[in-house]
Amino acid sequence: MKRKNLQVSPVAKNPVKELLKKGQSVIGITIGVNNVEVAAQAAALGFDFLWLEMEHTPVSLETVRNVVLATRGLPAVPFARPPVNELWMGKRVLDCGVLGVIFPFTSTPELARQAANAGHYPPQGLRGSGADLAAFRWPAAEGYYDFADKNVMVVIVIETATAVANIDEIAAVPGIDVLFIGTSDLAFSLGLRGNQNHPRLEEAVAKIVAAGKKNGKFLGRPGRTVEDIKRFQKQGFQFFQAGTECDFVAAGAAQLLNPFGKKRSFAWGGAV
Repeated sequence: MKRKNLQVSPVAKNPVKELLKKGQSVIGITIGVNNVEVAAQAAALGFDFLWLEMEHTPVSLETVRNVVLATRGLPAVPFARPPVNELWMGKRVLDCGVLGVIFPFTSTPELARQAANAGHYPPQGLRGSGADLAAFRWPAAEGYYDFADKNVMVVIVIETATAVANIDEIAAVPGIDVLFIGTSDLAFSLGLRGNQNHPRLEEAVAKIVAAGKKNGKFLGRPGRTVEDIKRFQKQGFQFFQAGTECDFVAAGAAQLLNPFGKKRSFAWGGAV
């Protein structure tokens, strides 16, 4: 019997980027466990993207690759936050097939340019050629390289007082899609011990928002509740990091157990 060649339908655009350009908001669930089953289930729940958290969790490159394959055909797009803002680290997660990289602690214009270069091929950037795995995940009709330069998203995390001081220069760097505010780390950097309700933090956030809008960047921050997301949307934020899979497990369990007086005995988690 003659075997048929199975063809995968080409993809054309990054749906997260398209929603943002239309002025809509996107919400991603944070994946912090080395479990492909959890990530695949999360990718089918209605989130726009998966935030594969490599900076603060044991999530490995191998897990990133497995999640990229396991979520093929599912609605949520895989993004990854590597542990450092380095050209080689951006290359590795992109070559695994993620469609967005979230670079932490981007505190200077030089680091912003480094992030932008990592997300684009020459002449726009410095990404190295060798994306066979990524091309398998994104079989674009135009070829992977042209597809990637149009669709890979570069997200930089603004989470230090130094970054706020440099924000006008950082926001002006071409090739950056999203300025994401790591509000918890920023609050620590400002000497507030993580207090995210302090006027000094709000002043810093306002300065970042103004620079982002001036330079045509999308704005992001953690959004853990419906009320918070709606409030942040009014400020111009569109790109939201929701809680972790463990947060949602806890919330789901609480709906069943709290009426019986069986409440959890400790809390965990927190914003970026």
